[in-house]
This record gives sequence, C-alpha cells and structure tokens, in this order.
Amino acid sequence: MDDGLAPRLRPHVPALTVVLSVVALALVFGAALGAVPSTFLPRAPDAVLDAVPHVNAVVSAAALGTIAAGVVSVRRGDVRRHRALMLASTALFATFLVLYLYKVSVAGPAPFPGPQTVYRSVYLPVLAVHVFLAVVTVPLVVYVLLLAATHPVSALPDTGHPRAGRVAASLWFVSFALGEVVYAMLYVVY
Repeated sequence: MDDGLAPRLRPHVPALTVVLSVVALALVFGAALGAVPSTFLPRAPDAVLDAVPHVNAVVSAAALGTIAAGVVSVRRGDVRRHRALMLASTALFATFLVLYLYKVSVAGPAPFPGPQTVYRSVYLPVLAVHVFLAVVTVPLVVYVLLLAATHPVSALPDTGHPRAGRVAASLWFVSFALGEVVYAMLYVVY
C-alpha cells in the first residue's frame, strides 16, 4: 500500500476486516443461495461449465502447495517468498471462488451421484466442515492480509499477524483439502 495510506488505515484494520468479510461473505452466500438471478449472468457453453469443477480441483491443489510452501518459507525466515506465496494463495482462492460461484449461479450445485448412505454419512459431513472452515477462514485471511498491507515487515511480529496467520493457514489448508475430497466424491469416486 501507499506509505501515506497504510499508516492511516493501520488503526482501522479490525473494522476493515469486519466490513470486508461481511461484504465478501454476503456476496458468496447471495450467489450460492440464488439471490443473483442466473439471467443477470451470461451463460457459458456447457463444456465450459462442465470443466469448472476440474479446473477448480487443479486450482485447489495449487493453493494447497502455495499455502504449505508459504508456511515453510516464513519458518525459514524468507519473508519475501512467504508474501509472494500467500498472495498467490489468495489469488488462487479468488479464482476458485469466482469460478465456483459462477457455475452455481448459472447451473446450480452439482447433485451427489453416489448412494444415499454415503451422502448422509460421509459426503454431507465433509462438505459441511469444508464450508464452515471456508467461512471462518475469510475474516482471518482478510485480517492477516490487512495487517501485512498496513504494517512494515519489521513490525508484523508485534501484531496479530503471526498468530492469526498460523490459524488462517491451517484452516485454509484443511478447507482446500476437504474441497478436494468433495470433488473426488462428486466427480471421481461416483
């Protein structure tokens, strides 16, 4: 951020986190629950819509790699690499979310093709934990990114960035991993 803007925003990081998180989650839930009429969006060809889950599986796998590498980098003291990897993780998450929400908005959610016993006993619990962690992760990631954007690197250890970052990275990683399990159950196993 511009050096003049960062100091002015610094004291407002918690409030900005709340506002940005509420807006982001409202957009996500609005799209996922059909509040955005599909007629407002151009419909891609079926082949493109069919490819979205597979592209998102690759995006998620890449995000798992960037999150893990980002954690390793900061533990080794390579802050520049850590920053680049976590920004890449954020971009991958945004890409995933835009593609997923577009597909759900215009074509609806994918039905579970397996047996009902697996649906109730395995798929739904895994999906519920995945979604819960994704929702919880949003404000944590926003908070950590805002701290990083508004503080000099030398000041970050004295903020909530390291502690919140560890939690955010862990939950983000598990959410992406569970997303891969959901993908496998929808498109590979059944």
